[in-house]
Amino acid sequence: MGSARETSVASDTFAKLLREHAVRRGDRPAFRHKDFGLWQTWTWAQVYHETRAIAAGLIGLGLDRGHTMAIAGANRPKLYWSMTAAQMIGAIPAPFYADSVADELATLLEHAEASVVIAQDQEQVDKILSTRDRLPRVRHILYDEPRGLGDYDEPGLHALAAVMAKGRAALVDAIASADLDRRIDAGKGSDPSVILYTSGTTGRSKGVVLSGERSIVAARSTVAFDRLTERDEVLAYLPLAWVGDHYLNYAQGYVAGFCMACPESADTAAGDLREIGPTFHFAPPRVFEALLTRVEIRMEDAGAVKKWLYRRFMEVAKRWGERIANGEKVPFSARLAYGLGDLLIYAPLKNALGFSRIRVAYTAGEAIGADLFAFYRSIGLNLKQLYGQTEAFLYVTAQADRAVRSDAVGPPAPDVYVRIASDGEVQFKSPGMFVGYFREDDKTREALTEDGYVKTGDAGFFEADGQLKIVDRAKDVGRLVNGQLFPPKYIENKLKFFPNIREAVAIGDGREFVTAMINIELASVGNWAERNNVSYASYQELAAHPRVTEMIGAHVDAVNHALSREPMMAGAQIRRFLILPKELDADDGELTRTQKVRRRFIAERYAPLIDGLYNGAEEASIAAEITYEDGRKGKLVGASRIVDTPPYPKAPEARAA
Repeated sequence: MGSARETSVASDTFAKLLREHAVRRGDRPAFRHKDFGLWQTWTWAQVYHETRAIAAGLIGLGLDRGHTMAIAGANRPKLYWSMTAAQMIGAIPAPFYADSVADELATLLEHAEASVVIAQDQEQVDKILSTRDRLPRVRHILYDEPRGLGDYDEPGLHALAAVMAKGRAALVDAIASADLDRRIDAGKGSDPSVILYTSGTTGRSKGVVLSGERSIVAARSTVAFDRLTERDEVLAYLPLAWVGDHYLNYAQGYVAGFCMACPESADTAAGDLREIGPTFHFAPPRVFEALLTRVEIRMEDAGAVKKWLYRRFMEVAKRWGERIANGEKVPFSARLAYGLGDLLIYAPLKNALGFSRIRVAYTAGEAIGADLFAFYRSIGLNLKQLYGQTEAFLYVTAQADRAVRSDAVGPPAPDVYVRIASDGEVQFKSPGMFVGYFREDDKTREALTEDGYVKTGDAGFFEADGQLKIVDRAKDVGRLVNGQLFPPKYIENKLKFFPNIREAVAIGDGREFVTAMINIELASVGNWAERNNVSYASYQELAAHPRVTEMIGAHVDAVNHALSREPMMAGAQIRRFLILPKELDADDGELTRTQKVRRRFIAERYAPLIDGLYNGAEEASIAAEITYEDGRKGKLVGASRIVDTPPYPKAPEARAA
């Protein structure tokens, strides 16, 4: 009993886990990074020494226990190591989204009370410097990539490499080295380990405080659940600030000891994925949608023989692939046909996508279309669903191998308790449950029930097989004036199954009928336009083209036909729609940084278009402020044609025998 307790205490923080890996598997690869086209690898022993150097350098700058250290940038080894270095000291790291605009980043830095900021590059440094008058607590800004920063002469601005060099020099002194060891040993599992900010779907982002002990216990459960080991490898391309990255990569990597590979950039991530060939992978539905769109575009341009083979064997996969993946009995002839399809189509396709070595893949964040989900599982990808929240430290439910459904998100994850409240809200208790919201005790109390369950704000129910089904955000589920149920996300996800539709916003609560505002997928529709000799000069021009409107109208019609066959949804068919003249953008406040629709904001911003959808107009106009990538503001003026889509009669319900 004593030795087991000692082991638990010895690895109750990420700093202690890193030290343990340096001793037990010091020569195993821990991190990779592609830079200038070449992959560089660091072992666990090297990562430990590099992280100690950062920690010692941060101590020299005055960072101490209880202080907050912000991290702004994309996936880079030194940014991950900086996170652990702060944890070694007892400081609290708070990663922020790399694509946050300056004002947004400053607001979060203010709230986090950060005294030190680790910035990836010049872009992040410029954002911070442009708002520094609002940030009196920020004393030091450290940057990883020096390009473009050589002539900067700002107080407190340092190269991270220089700070690490000072840290290495300091650690030569036995007293300084022993002091850092003491700090690591003094760290307790109950200490705050990280602050992760929520996506802000319903308002201002909240800082979710997680402890090291709870995070590690949760990660141990899922590492065992999916049998992850030091031999696994992941591509760490998810936003550093998102709970998915911190759990799936950072926490599980530190628990299992597997290798995290950081891509060269977001633009090269798809190619880097193919080169690394990860064994464990996560992607939100929109990434899988984009990949499938790319496949379909390439197949449209393929030769006649290749196109015929693809269609022929995808029919085989569609009929038998999922049944084979789920371990069901299928005829020998079906297995033979599927095996031939794997040789000619499925295996080469997975290789082209970088999926050849994947043992386990997950998707989450929003519902995934049934056909999209079936496509990947049918070609042999072990794709599963999970449902999670930042407050749970990700996992609330998860699907086990061979117990996978597209329309549900699995039973409760290991050691997680889930219940449905009387009003239909999903509530949970989990091993990784958050400590509270940073500086917002009142919000923490609001998020918890009297008996300690977390209120998710999502509406759902359990199916007969124990899998949870999420309907929508509880507050977003509404009704038409005639009492018809109206779950907007359910309708939107049906629309977004089509590769030509990137985003959709359904409107209907308190209205007489349902309408929709739609974003086209520029890559897919642009490829279609090229093949059909449709010329255009911008997204706005393509979105307004009559043939594009006709194509999107056919998709809306197909969704209506599907809804007509669902007894509870037949009355929620889309009666009118329009194509938005601009893409919904997180920089414009229309989406969260995790790409979720901000409904209230959109309802206010696009009120003239919504009015047009309901007052019988044939066209509606909008003048909207937009934000360019460099932070400059501009004005977009555009008009959208409004299209009527007649509903289908409700399909007759099957009579009981």
